[in-house]
Amino acid sequence: RYGRQGERNEPIEMFVPESAKFDLSFFIKNGLNNVKVNTSEYTFTADPVVRTDTAQIVRMRLPVAEGAALEYRYVVYDEATPSRDYLVDYTVRLVGMAPYMANQSSIGIAWSNTSYRNERGFKNENMYTTISYRFPGESSIEDLGMSEKSKSKSISTSVNWVAFKQQFFSSAFIAPQNVTNANLAFDTAAPGSELLKSFSAQMTVPYTVQTEGYDFAFYFGPNKYSILKKIGEPGGADIYLERLVPLGWGIFGWVNRWCVIPVFDFLRNYIGSFGIIIFILVLLVKLVISPLTYKSYVSMAKMRLVKPQIDELAKKYPKPEDAMKKQQATMELYKKAGINPMGGCIPMLIQMPILIAMFRFFPASIELREQPFLWADDLSSYDSIVNLPFSIPFYGDHVSLFALLMAVSLFGYSYFNYQQTASSQPQMAGMKFMMVYMMPIMMLFWFNSYSSGLCYYYLLSNIFTIGQTLVIRRIVDDEKIHAVMQANAARKSKGKKSKFQQRYEELMRQQEAQQRAKRK
Repeated sequence: RYGRQGERNEPIEMFVPESAKFDLSFFIKNGLNNVKVNTSEYTFTADPVVRTDTAQIVRMRLPVAEGAALEYRYVVYDEATPSRDYLVDYTVRLVGMAPYMANQSSIGIAWSNTSYRNERGFKNENMYTTISYRFPGESSIEDLGMSEKSKSKSISTSVNWVAFKQQFFSSAFIAPQNVTNANLAFDTAAPGSELLKSFSAQMTVPYTVQTEGYDFAFYFGPNKYSILKKIGEPGGADIYLERLVPLGWGIFGWVNRWCVIPVFDFLRNYIGSFGIIIFILVLLVKLVISPLTYKSYVSMAKMRLVKPQIDELAKKYPKPEDAMKKQQATMELYKKAGINPMGGCIPMLIQMPILIAMFRFFPASIELREQPFLWADDLSSYDSIVNLPFSIPFYGDHVSLFALLMAVSLFGYSYFNYQQTASSQPQMAGMKFMMVYMMPIMMLFWFNSYSSGLCYYYLLSNIFTIGQTLVIRRIVDDEKIHAVMQANAARKSKGKKSKFQQRYEELMRQQEAQQRAKRK
């Protein structure tokens, strides 16, 4: 198992030993006929292990003819550097075999194994278990996606590496000179089984009579970003193996790579409890966006103060054909009062990439694997305080306390937020059921089998947001805000209209004229 602070204290079986297969296939001459050789059907002769200060070298030979043999050379590193410690160099040499090789343009590679279930919750682990691969020259990777049954894909172009990816561990076959094509497939075991998926990869590498051998490598280790990031080709080129950690696409991946992971790794150097690290992470995020949260509250307070005037405009323009006039008058009122209608949404828009980044980070973070906090014994998986004798559709057969508390906190935050916005934004009244009641219930069902660390993060985030708003409410004086709004309105009413405002008003007049023409 992968233990605390990145140390390994117990071995983990990534796949069933008997299922592991690696086969090279090629044709040799035999009189007028060619004979196909599948190396998995033969027994190699192993030389004594050669030990150096930094590695163990194993050489294995398969005689093909007098003076001709297929030679495998494995280098297993003992270096303290994790990027080498999990890497196995694998070299294939065709020693004196050119005269005996049949006319062929490629050599086949067949690689397969069956993975064990190593995490709690079949559905969640299966979601992150698939076959991933990279095309040469690409900084992104591809995969076969998730399936509870079978999936396969044929690739007719070059591939740089193929990985049998599990939630927290991967077996990767790396070909610096690339394979020319690949047929990838997996079968998923039944949920009650101790197994998870059976992987297979059929590949080919080019062959000519001048070919003396191939240089490959295997990676057997954790899906840890900082380790995978350092694994590259012999010449130093990046092979982007770190993309096996699903941090999200676009801005969500950037937030995780450049913000969350560096902060998380820094805090781990000084704090042993991951529960406290998550607490500090939430606190830092809330402090960073606190100025925007303050502006959001002030914006909602302004909206609340001008609501009587908005109601008067609704009475002044009751007819549907006056909608443009009402909208124009409303925008004019907002402008004079210094109100940004989107001001209340800005903090949520800023937080959304962070919340989604955390949604991707916690279930994929091997650092949280088997890390306990309070009643949870594994922050990377769900915490179960009650195991049900039956399974509830979309919910599961257990009760996660962190998910339950997160849903309760979301209800409290949604109810509190609704009270803040409903009085100033009448359109929010129709969304009360969805916001206050339906959303927490949906989140409870969704997150009951998800990472308890993620539920804990969202729980703290909701509590901190409510606390921030209560503190700001005590600081902000509505009377002072009203006085500032009146001063802004008086100053702007004396000033000239900007060119943008003039164009906007002209556009509104044109639209109103078009509507009158349509009615006629």
